[in-house]
Amino acid sequence: MFSFCTDPSTLDGASWMACYLTTGKHMAFWASFGTVLLLLAITAPAALLFGFAGAAAARGPAPVSWLGKTYIAIVRGIPDIAFFLFFVIALDQGFEWIRHQALCPDWSDPIRRGNDFVVCPSAKLPLSSAPQWVHEIYGFLIATLTFAIVFGAFAANVLYGAMRAVPRAQMETAEAYGMSRRQAFWRVLVPQMWVYALPGLSNLWMVLIKATPLLFLLGVEDIVYWARELGGAKTPRFTDYPHGDWRIWYFLFLLVFYLAFTKLSELVLARITTRLRHGQAFAG
Repeated sequence: MFSFCTDPSTLDGASWMACYLTTGKHMAFWASFGTVLLLLAITAPAALLFGFAGAAAARGPAPVSWLGKTYIAIVRGIPDIAFFLFFVIALDQGFEWIRHQALCPDWSDPIRRGNDFVVCPSAKLPLSSAPQWVHEIYGFLIATLTFAIVFGAFAANVLYGAMRAVPRAQMETAEAYGMSRRQAFWRVLVPQMWVYALPGLSNLWMVLIKATPLLFLLGVEDIVYWARELGGAKTPRFTDYPHGDWRIWYFLFLLVFYLAFTKLSELVLARITTRLRHGQAFAG
């Protein structure tokens, strides 16, 4: 990046470090922090949407409540790593199977061939001719959807409990004033449930932040991937900037990043809690 970085062998001290930290791979490392933040920005509202739908379904009449409670129980009962590794593959193959049925109706060969899953070339996601950035975006979106479904189940459990925490007398009063059950739900229950749900959702947000390194297991080049890649020992044979095993320093930097981000989150969540509690009476 700097003009004096043309010959790394002549550098030392601060100039060597400045050139080292601005190589192409390090720029990808810095950009991967944006990948993590983008994941959180997309996953949090999506998981909240899944959670609200699951909680509303669990609170509904019998056939619908079974679906909501089953979603909550199954996803919460499976270890996150096992679910991530399984669901990403299943989701990808599910999309390709649907495209295969629509685009290749004359295909006569079996799709399942032992351990292989083979669809027609036009049904592949992404297409083999697609540029690399399309493959990376597709992998990121699949990972984001998986995160949203998993954490949506935990959010559903929190919201379901928050809905039950709102006094039933308030719903009965709303219905006595002529509101329908739907009107009472949206105008009375939903506005009040957030103050009960926020502590659980705050914890879930912290868990979501700590779970972002799972992107590394899903094949996305996140900050953990680049920290391990860049921190490993390098020799002059393989790089212009040889160094020893620096992984401890890279992962220490990640530790500081996550601690600072969670502290900032705590401050923001505390302000939101104060705002939601304004004007509401609580025991004690």
